[in-house]
Amino acid sequence: MSLIVKSLHITLVVLLLSVVCGSFLVSAQSGYPAGEIRHWQMKWVTGPGDGGGKVPVREAEGWMDVEAKAEMLRKPPGVSAAWTKIVLPSFNYTSPSVYIQTIYALHVKVYVENRLIFEGDRGFIKDNYSLLVPLDIRDNGKTVYIWTQTLQDRIGIKEKVMLGEHSMLIKDYIKNGLIDVILGGAFIFVAAVLFVCAFFLNKEYFPVATSLSIVIASTGVLSVTYSPFTYTFYSYLGALSVFLFDVALLSLLPALTFLFENIFGGGKYGIIRKFRKFQVAYSSFCCVFLVINSLSGGRTLEFYYFISTNIVGIIMILQFILLIGCVIVFSLKRNKDAIIFACGFGTAALTGVLELVWYYLKRGNYDLFYWKWALVVFILSLIVILGRRLAQNHSQVVKYSQELELFNNELQRSEKMEIISELAASVAHEVRNPLQVTRGFLQLLSEKSVGDERRYLFMALSELDRAASIITDFLTFAKPEFEQISLLHVNDEFMHIQSILLPLCHLNGGKMILEIEEDLWVKGNSSKFKQAMINIIKNSIESLGEEGTIHLLAYSRGDKVHIHIKDNGAGMEPGVLSRLGEPYFSSNKTKGTGLGLMVTFRIIEAMEGEIRFMSKKGAGTESITILPRAEGPDGSNS
Repeated sequence: MSLIVKSLHITLVVLLLSVVCGSFLVSAQSGYPAGEIRHWQMKWVTGPGDGGGKVPVREAEGWMDVEAKAEMLRKPPGVSAAWTKIVLPSFNYTSPSVYIQTIYALHVKVYVENRLIFEGDRGFIKDNYSLLVPLDIRDNGKTVYIWTQTLQDRIGIKEKVMLGEHSMLIKDYIKNGLIDVILGGAFIFVAAVLFVCAFFLNKEYFPVATSLSIVIASTGVLSVTYSPFTYTFYSYLGALSVFLFDVALLSLLPALTFLFENIFGGGKYGIIRKFRKFQVAYSSFCCVFLVINSLSGGRTLEFYYFISTNIVGIIMILQFILLIGCVIVFSLKRNKDAIIFACGFGTAALTGVLELVWYYLKRGNYDLFYWKWALVVFILSLIVILGRRLAQNHSQVVKYSQELELFNNELQRSEKMEIISELAASVAHEVRNPLQVTRGFLQLLSEKSVGDERRYLFMALSELDRAASIITDFLTFAKPEFEQISLLHVNDEFMHIQSILLPLCHLNGGKMILEIEEDLWVKGNSSKFKQAMINIIKNSIESLGEEGTIHLLAYSRGDKVHIHIKDNGAGMEPGVLSRLGEPYFSSNKTKGTGLGLMVTFRIIEAMEGEIRFMSKKGAGTESITILPRAEGPDGSNS
């Protein structure tokens, strides 16, 4: 999973570097002296016989003045061709050329006076030309005539005509649209990397990653195939480029909605899901007519242009408005993914809607430009969302692994305890009776013995009593259920425990402080409860040094009783602390058998409570026992 996240980071870096380098390359100034031609004239071709073969040199009527960077003249209904007349100023260039950054037409012929110097004819619907026409030094002051023909609503020169040295103008000619190709190539590379990574993801994330790769790849194809660079230098691929452009656009819209649906759901009343299904159906319908139009040689071009350009543009506007509204709703719910999506998609959608509205207001006399930069922001936001989800999924997997390890350790401990419990019960029952018989006979002998013999018999009886105590611990561990359960007044229990252990505490140079709330009651067996608490307090007494203190604190919190036993003794290291309660493990290897705390844990568990220890070497140890609180004899917990 981490490898995939790193791959996403790499693709982000590649995309950003491509954008930065491409922008630097295209924004670099040529630094050449060139003249900008700001005035020319246009004339509509109204007769059916003008195919651009005869230059209207002598015609003086019908010409209209046009200013550079002014609004383009609207093509009258029924007109499909026009002439443009440009009077060249005086120049002294060695290799003069005319550079026209954008001219709208499908068929173009360029004349100097009556001399044809350029002709281009496109058999596909892409009317954006970029022309660099070499001139002769003898063309100084002559007139250039440009015949243009189109099937679309726009025709003629847009904004810029430059006159200058050919070696200098060719730099702008090559750079026109090059950034689109660089950006599109970066998108396609990112999509390919993401698509490969999708096969290594969980099934849950595969649809999201795949749809995201389709969105990015479609955006890259749109950027490359929309660029005038492609049609200028690879015009023989024009028909293929138009085909790929339409396929990418028809794939992008449903893939984007599908991606949104996978991230945020189907929306209220399933509106996003329903809109996505409509888009899939309509895109499939358009793809069918795309194939029919390609196979028929463009016979259904006008109908296909209507359904794939005009109607699809309206669907895009509706889609952007729908998704923006949904993103706002999710963002108000403080969904972090929605906020990131809102920043990216809001930028792209707002830019796209504004450009499409402006495109229709201009009646097609506008080239969409800013959409691809807005899509950069959007795609970056999508990659960030996917990266966040993958990182969260990875963190969740790590968390589940840790919990599974804890559960596994607990299961092993439970199984070990169960085995030891059964073994302890069996051994204790078998050994206890012979010990009692042996003790009885030894006691009889001790009554009739004198001197060293009597002393030795008393030592044997003492060891037999110790063995009986150990067996009792075994039985308590093996069967911690209580034969007699009663209400225990915590304060009374601890007063009794203090009276038993206070002499031992004083012998070890310590003191005991008791702070117990009144009216604390728990349910259990008094003997077993005292045994558990005495085991803990005895361990604290044995760890005390000079002027040691044992602090006993009990209080209620909600429906629980908290009992703290804290000392300022030697403390324990983390390794020792983690093993407390294990069978036969003792922190004091010279005195303990490892059974005391083991029994204590079992007693507290049987009382439906829990116990935990905190300790630091040289700073003492604190045990915290939490037990269910019981109602007092008067039915009140107050």
